[in-house]
Amino acid sequence: MHGEYKVPGGKLVVVDLAAEDGVLRHVRVAGDFFLEPDEALDAVNGALEGAPADTDAAGLAARIDAALPAGTVMYGLTSQGVAVAVRRALARATDWTDYDWQLIHESPQPPALHMALDEVLTAEVAAGRRPPTLRVWEWGAPAVIIGSFQSLRNEVDPEGAARHGIEVVRRISGGGAMFVATRRHYALTA
Repeated sequence: MHGEYKVPGGKLVVVDLAAEDGVLRHVRVAGDFFLEPDEALDAVNGALEGAPADTDAAGLAARIDAALPAGTVMYGLTSQGVAVAVRRALARATDWTDYDWQLIHESPQPPALHMALDEVLTAEVAAGRRPPTLRVWEWGAPAVIIGSFQSLRNEVDPEGAARHGIEVVRRISGGGAMFVATRRHYALTA
């Protein structure tokens, strides 16, 4: 089984495993994160090997934390992120149709509220507290939305935006700047 999870503000975590006789077997964690010391990755895999397959994400994260060598440093990775990837692998969801999607379609909202909702919904889906969600954005005002790592000064003329009544809002995801008007857009959170 295969599961993936993008740690918010971090890196991609990939887990491949099998579930045999109700326990995790052949666990291999990988991704584009950094983990020191080198033996910490073996400790993560070892902590998950043999864990009951029905262990929740908090329980898996606790097993990982307890097994990490003293002084372990995780860059772009958390034990909770690994646990979420494991839970996704066990769900055996491999296609859009494998998920029970929730649709949210509200009236037009202010751009800052949309960005706040994106952050909250993403965290809730990632934590497993809500199903994958399709949300229809209807903007209550025009705005420039910039990516989480973009330079405001390099992307937007704040005085010009203010002069034209254009709000500038930062989103939690990366990517380029986009201008939105009072129209419908779609956001998927899986």
